[in-house]
Amino acid sequence: MRTALLQSSGRPGFAVENLKVLDEAAGRAAAAGAGLLVVPEMFLTGYAIGDAVARLAEPADGESADAVAEIATRHGLAIAYGYPERDGESVFNSAQLISADGTRLANYRKTHLFGGFERDHFTPGERGVVQAELNGLTVGLVICYDVEFPEIVRAHALAGTDLLVVPTANMHPFEFVAESMIPVRAVENQMYVAYANRVGQEGEFEFFGLSTLAGPDGVARARAGRAEQLVFADADPAFLAASREANPYLRDRRPGLYGSLV
Repeated sequence: MRTALLQSSGRPGFAVENLKVLDEAAGRAAAAGAGLLVVPEMFLTGYAIGDAVARLAEPADGESADAVAEIATRHGLAIAYGYPERDGESVFNSAQLISADGTRLANYRKTHLFGGFERDHFTPGERGVVQAELNGLTVGLVICYDVEFPEIVRAHALAGTDLLVVPTANMHPFEFVAESMIPVRAVENQMYVAYANRVGQEGEFEFFGLSTLAGPDGVARARAGRAEQLVFADADPAFLAASREANPYLRDRRPGLYGSLV
């Protein structure tokens, strides 16, 4: 499945403008043959928006979700996007996957909140593995800081995730995550990992970009720079199957030795 990663911070605080950016990127991605477009964490509203998080948060089936579904349907590709989700009195840092026919396939709430801003404004999610079937692949969702915890990525591997989608808002000086950790996560768990980051200065944060899609051989199939960019790579089920057959990491595990981890 050809996968597009949009590296952009859009226009923080203005969901309508960010939907326009998403629409334009979806058109370019579809024209290049992509079946999936992944955009960054909190893309619909912006990340560094302070107390506006609560005001701009919407239900998973709210107006913005309907707008994304319309974009996905019109361009004929699936979209994974980050947004603040309201559920009653709680607000979650969430990511949703919508299919090319506008169906809401999966919704994930970030389980590992990063820093004081996130802990002050969001409730942590309680479901670690969220998946959906898309174009012959099992797609899993995590958000940014989550992927830095090997346990949650391994849980996805054991649950059969083929392509781990990671909407991200990672900032300087943590470039090593994109440069080194993402390819390692992909090879040690025998999956593709699609990491779509924000870019540029936003409030107190300097987002570094470097969005990447890494394969199960640890090789980056696509890697963006430090500017707004749309990059593409293929998640190939045949290559993944061959890699899993050749690589013994998951087969050679000894779970009985790791009980202290859980």
